Amino acid sequence: MRIGEAAAAAGTTPRALRLYEARGLLDPPPRTSSGQREYGAAEVARVRVIRGLLALGLTLEDVRRRAHRLDLLVPDSPSASCGSRPGEFSDVVADRVAALDAEITRLTRLRQGLATAAGLPRGEPDPPPDGGTPTSAAEY
Repeated sequence: MRIGEAAAAAGTTPRALRLYEARGLLDPPPRTSSGQREYGAAEVARVRVIRGLLALGLTLEDVRRRAHRLDLLVPDSPSASCGSRPGEFSDVVADRVAALDAEITRLTRLRQGLATAAGLPRGEPDPPPDGGTPTSAAEY
């Protein structure tokens, strides 16, 4: 399938596929005689894994660090044996969790400073009624 079809099947855009290829997350696909990229089901499955990891909060660099092992996470793949290798991605995940914790600490301090400057209570904000994340300063 061509890049547009593959991108649609993976739930992304052609631009993202080219980016994943440029960053080493996706091997360059074979090309037609006219130079167009040709993707198969395996590439689409790999892109879905990449998108899933990005949706969990990992960065492109985090995923790139383990690009050579992404096939372990592709469902129904002959090499999908992640269960037998439990620590395969743990260092990347631990690094990302530490970075997120640091960012949460930084943002909490920033919020407290802003609240103090505005004369607002410094306590934790009440969660929004729908249980989601506040979308504006007015919801604090």
